[in-house]
Amino acid sequence: MFQKDESSTQKKVRGSYFISIISVSMVLLMIGIISLLLINAKYLSDYAKNNIGFTIFIKNGTKHSDINRLKKHLQIAKYTSSYKFISKEEAKQIMKQELGKDFTEILGYNSLPSSIDVIINGKYSNTDSIAGIRKSLEKFSFIKEFYYQKSLVSLINKNVQNLSFAGIFITALLLLIAITLINNTIRLSVYSKRFLIRTSQLIGATKKFIQKPFITGGIILGMFSAAISSTALIFIVLILQENFNNIISIQGVWLVIVIMFGFGTIITGISAGFAVNKYLNIETNKLYFEN
Repeated sequence: MFQKDESSTQKKVRGSYFISIISVSMVLLMIGIISLLLINAKYLSDYAKNNIGFTIFIKNGTKHSDINRLKKHLQIAKYTSSYKFISKEEAKQIMKQELGKDFTEILGYNSLPSSIDVIINGKYSNTDSIAGIRKSLEKFSFIKEFYYQKSLVSLINKNVQNLSFAGIFITALLLLIAITLINNTIRLSVYSKRFLIRTSQLIGATKKFIQKPFITGGIILGMFSAAISSTALIFIVLILQENFNNIISIQGVWLVIVIMFGFGTIITGISAGFAVNKYLNIETNKLYFEN
C-alpha cells in the first residue's frame, strides 16, 4: 500500500514537473516579450525624438547674407541634427505637386516664403527645450514664423512615459507569478522526498550535502524552461522582423535571453534552497502532515 502511494506520488511529481516546465516557460516567455517591448520602446522613442523638428519661415525680401548667417548659426548649434533650406521656387514646386496645378497663375505671383526645415537632436525634443530654441532665434528679425507641432512633441514624450510605467508594472506582475509557480513546483518535489531528507540527516549528512542535489535540480528546471522560452522568443522575433521591416532589435533579443536564463536559474535555485531548508528544520511528527 505504501509503495502504491509512493508510486502515485512520484507520478504526480513527474506530471507536475512537466506542467511546471511548460508554465514557467510561458511565464518567462511573457517576461521576455514585455522586456523586449520595453527595450524596443526606447529605440522607437529615440527614433521618434530624433525625427522631431521645426520650420523657420523667412520674410520675403530677406538678403542672402542674412539667410547664410542663420544657416551658419543652425549648423553649429548643439540642438541641430540636420537642416534643409527650401527656397521660394522649391516651395512653389512642392505646392504645385500637392495641389496638382500652379497656384501662381491665379495670384499672379509667388507668395510663398523661403523656409528652413530643422531636425533637432533627440536630447532637445521636448517642449521646454524647443521653447528655448525659439527664444534664441528671436535675434534674427527676418524670421517670419517659427512653427512646430507642439501637441505631437508632448504626445510622444507622454506616451513613452506611460508605456514605460505600464511595462514595468506588467513585468513585476509576471515576475511575481513566475516566482509563485517555481516555488510551488520545488515545494512539491521536495515534499515527495521529505522522508529521504530526514533519513539523510539521521545518518549524519550535512545540510549543504542534502541541499545540493535539490538546488541543482531546481537550476536545471530553470535553465530548461528558459531554453524553451528563449527558442519561442527568437521564433516570434524572426516573424516580426519578416513582417515589420526589422523593427525589433536583435541585440535587444540577446539581452532579454540572458535576463530570462539568469532569472530562471537564480529563482529556481533559491526556491529549492528554501524548500529543502524547511524540511531540514521541521519536527519529525510533522513530516506526515506538512505540505
